[in-house]
Amino acid sequence: MKAAGSWSDPRRGSPLVAAGVSAHRTSATRANREAAGDPGLPWRQAAGAERARRGTGGSDRRREPAALPARRRMMEPAVSLAVCALLFLLWVRVKGLEFVLIHQRWVFVCLFLLPLSLIFDIYYYVRAWVVFKLSSAPRLHEQRVRDIQKQVREWKEQGSKTFMCTGRPGWLTVSLRVGKYKKTHKNIMINLMDILEVDTKKQIVRVEPLVTMGQVTALLTSIGWTLPVLPELDDLTVGGLIMGTGIESSSHKYGLFQHICTAYELVLADGSFVRCTPSENSDLFYAVPWSCGTLGFLVAAEIRIIPAKKYVKLRFEPVQGLEAICAKFTHESQRQENHFVEGLLYSLDEAVIMTGVMTDEVEPGKLNSIGNYYKPWFFKHVENYLKTNREGLEYIPLRHYYHRHTRSIFWELQDIIPFGNNPIFRYLFGWMVPPKISLLKLTQGETLRKLYEQHHVVQDMLVPMKCLQQALHTFQNDIHVYPIWLCPFILPSQPGLVHPKGNEAELYIDIGAYGEPRVKHFEARSCMRQLEKFVRSVHGFQMLYADCYMNREEFWEMFDGSLYHKLREKLGCQDAFPEVYDKICKAARH
Repeated sequence: MKAAGSWSDPRRGSPLVAAGVSAHRTSATRANREAAGDPGLPWRQAAGAERARRGTGGSDRRREPAALPARRRMMEPAVSLAVCALLFLLWVRVKGLEFVLIHQRWVFVCLFLLPLSLIFDIYYYVRAWVVFKLSSAPRLHEQRVRDIQKQVREWKEQGSKTFMCTGRPGWLTVSLRVGKYKKTHKNIMINLMDILEVDTKKQIVRVEPLVTMGQVTALLTSIGWTLPVLPELDDLTVGGLIMGTGIESSSHKYGLFQHICTAYELVLADGSFVRCTPSENSDLFYAVPWSCGTLGFLVAAEIRIIPAKKYVKLRFEPVQGLEAICAKFTHESQRQENHFVEGLLYSLDEAVIMTGVMTDEVEPGKLNSIGNYYKPWFFKHVENYLKTNREGLEYIPLRHYYHRHTRSIFWELQDIIPFGNNPIFRYLFGWMVPPKISLLKLTQGETLRKLYEQHHVVQDMLVPMKCLQQALHTFQNDIHVYPIWLCPFILPSQPGLVHPKGNEAELYIDIGAYGEPRVKHFEARSCMRQLEKFVRSVHGFQMLYADCYMNREEFWEMFDGSLYHKLREKLGCQDAFPEVYDKICKAARH
């Protein structure tokens, strides 16, 4: 044993001596085996001869891993992934898919929905770029509109037996619910998802209804233009923002998304085509917003554009105390020199108020490309100013600012991927974030949907700015969800479903609550009905993408249906489309 240790120790003798000792021992051992009549000896001798013939020598087995073929080395990661996938599928089979989707949803999201969302995004952005460069969309648009008209006329010829709706699957919408009516109504297929024209002289962009905000910003900012109001999430569509509504931190200057639109083009219940503007078919122009597709099918819209600058100079100011928060926020919302005003409320008496202006200049060391995949989520970044109780000034690239909440879906993604803001996750997988809301809905399942309904709130309530303090107390008492998004907007005195109580424009605020309620004994229906009652009492409005628990009478108390009902009768919509309440009420969605 001592001799064996001495030849293998590099401090004792040279490798040549060690090799000699090893060869001597091998010869001696072979001789002893021959003398003993070792039955395995002939086989080992044949194997040694074969190795000698190949020129590999007796050390071939020890060197084998280094000599693996390139193809085998390349297959090793694929084999590992396949094994992991197999183990995952076995785990799903044992636990059940429903268990995984509810209790370990992040596993499913990270392994499947994130890669799939990335593929979707790449496809649609490449498609949009190619279509715009080839200018094929304007040529095809008229034919597509004629096809929609043909479908509507065929519906009439077949007896108009059911209501009509768009054929777009409900899970593709950004709303967290899927409309039940899709299964019973006549689905009219509308394949309109392209930017048709950008007219910089008239400062107008003409788009089809399924164009997304991601498409719009990618194109317009690349040529130095932007929308005055550009709602936050990439997947929001022009049609959804018109037929529903849209808002952004510039709305204190320009109003809601509908207020920057200059024309709508629709196919009506009889299959006819109409274009409406504030001066042409004006009643229809003002009735279309918030109507949720119950007056006709939107086939195009013209929207104002304004010159863009490269960056947003953004100031962060933490504010303590509810009265101080409301006073500061109201003051900044009334200042027209602010291009952007936004607030994040982290508790009833703690907030960060942000004001911004567009600029082409950047101060050294203050550029923050917050939209880069490895950057912290925006609401967490903002919270640092509150925790350190300090003001801040940053320059953010314009497109990054517009989509600052997209990567974290405001703060909803933290409930789906709890470690999503961890630096390691951001650097390794942040480039795939966020998962598409439509895919999250598609894979939700009935059990998870019910859990979300009872233990999760997604609501935007629009109330007069003068009622802000009272409204925040009500949100605290009824649902107690934080953070809360605060976004001011000017509401013009115009005809339609939504307008101020008086005859003059009024400053309103969108209070957005997204997350798990922390109020004791939360019960979705009773708590939300209490909140809806408060909003009606101050002449406020509820965004219609969210769960609505009001009955029909309460709904028409909140919204002005005089012009809407007049046009439904005039245009023959009563037998063609459901009333807006019947599309958005809780009973119509699941």
